[in-house]
Amino acid sequence: MVPLTIGRVHYDGGGDWYADPSSLPGLLRAIRERTTFETTDRERVVRLTDPALPDVPYLYMTGHGNVLWSDDDVRALRAHLEAGGFLHADDCYGMDRSFRREIAKAFPDRPLAEVPLAHPVYHGVYEFPNGIPKIHEHDGLPAQGFGIFLGPRLAVYYSYQSDLGCGWEDPEVHHDPEPVREQALRIGVNLFVYAVSGGASAPAGSGREGGA
Repeated sequence: MVPLTIGRVHYDGGGDWYADPSSLPGLLRAIRERTTFETTDRERVVRLTDPALPDVPYLYMTGHGNVLWSDDDVRALRAHLEAGGFLHADDCYGMDRSFRREIAKAFPDRPLAEVPLAHPVYHGVYEFPNGIPKIHEHDGLPAQGFGIFLGPRLAVYYSYQSDLGCGWEDPEVHHDPEPVREQALRIGVNLFVYAVSGGASAPAGSGREGGA
């Protein structure tokens, strides 16, 4: 079986799409160790117009700055998500305004809405009854998970005021306490399993039980 991977979205606009370089290898390792899914060691860098996009079931984007998508990017992203793809946007404290602007171009008819706490992304391999965890404190606001649904399926997940990617990085980068890093990895595993399962529940025996 071909190992699964995560596609790191390379976008224009000047934002640092390459932020947190050790984050996705860390998440891929956790997925490999905690589920039945085989993954690559590193992510694949992709553009939204990449013809190989269908080979990457989980798209991830982050950064501290501006995001700018061309008309072709917008069309390609919408087509990919409507065909069953999944996008996880992880605001790294600075991407919020531009991401909201750009995702509205792709889905002007479907505004971001908070994902209900009963949704499977919070009750997959691990339980998160209170929703997305707060990894880094910057301004005292609560972490929130927003999304765009295409029918019953969550196609876009936007982690806001959480800083998940920093929690996936190597321990020596941010020196976060192990319980905090563990929470970040657990919700990352849940999101990946949801994405690659096409919105279905996690396969039986795919991971360890554990609470938030």
